[in-house]
Amino acid sequence: MAIQTRVTEMLGIEKPIIQAAMGWIARSQLSSAFSNAGGMGIIETSSGELDAIREEIIKMRDLTDKPFGVNVAQAFVRDPNIVQFIIDQGVKFVTTSAGDPMKYTGMLKEAGLTVFHVVPSLKAALRAIEAGVDGLIVEGGEGGGFKNPKDVASMVLIPQVCEAVDVPVVAAGGIMDGGTMAAAFALGAEGVLMGTRILSSAESPVHQNWKDAIVEADATDTVFLNRDGPGPALRALRTERTTRIEKEGVENIFGEFAGTQDVYFGGNLEAGIALTGQVAGRIKGVRPVADILNETMDQYQETVARLSGVLL
Repeated sequence: MAIQTRVTEMLGIEKPIIQAAMGWIARSQLSSAFSNAGGMGIIETSSGELDAIREEIIKMRDLTDKPFGVNVAQAFVRDPNIVQFIIDQGVKFVTTSAGDPMKYTGMLKEAGLTVFHVVPSLKAALRAIEAGVDGLIVEGGEGGGFKNPKDVASMVLIPQVCEAVDVPVVAAGGIMDGGTMAAAFALGAEGVLMGTRILSSAESPVHQNWKDAIVEADATDTVFLNRDGPGPALRALRTERTTRIEKEGVENIFGEFAGTQDVYFGGNLEAGIALTGQVAGRIKGVRPVADILNETMDQYQETVARLSGVLL
């Protein structure tokens, strides 16, 4: 049984599930698998490697005939021509994040693109609505990656935003299966975004050591770092390095990412910071993307049916 929401209608996708735009990771190998599975694959730009991203978009069109989008992480992509770059690639869906939605939304909308902005708070959501976005990705503090230092859990944040806005909301943070998707829908969302679950998928290009660490992790095996700045807060896998940072802090959190390639693709989890969400504690295996999405939809239907029976 298909699920039709404003998210599926706007984006032309079969399943109301969007893939997180993880820097260096969300490229054609992973994103095409996600789109082919019926979700919305997203190509990252936070790496800043726009020449490589252009090639990845070309590869996407060879690997899938399904819709896909591009993310603009404003804090990391400072190229003044980023909007024209996106337009030139012929992409129709953009998620914007890590910055003021007023900066790019108008230009992207004028070019005919659909724009969803990622928000960590009600205040940020209302700002994005004022900017004219088509939808919101509302991300609770459980999620991996860069975060608002004043984090709010998804269970509180999602309904708070849904009650205040009329645009479709995609829930992020703690989403990994049909049960959490059903919970997000019960709170008012019309779609979900998966990050850590897809980071640990078979098609993810990251080193097996990182995937294994996610599978072996408990829900307490991530840390929330740099809450007091300077720079952004973030959630990452607990290692000796991140435990030290948690206790002692650092002068420049971005300096800890010098070894990103060694972490992501070399498998040395102590070389930097492995951005990971709390939901790692529920992930029990490395699975193909298609299996994850299909199982999520089946579990969603089973959950809704079970709850309907309970309520009757």
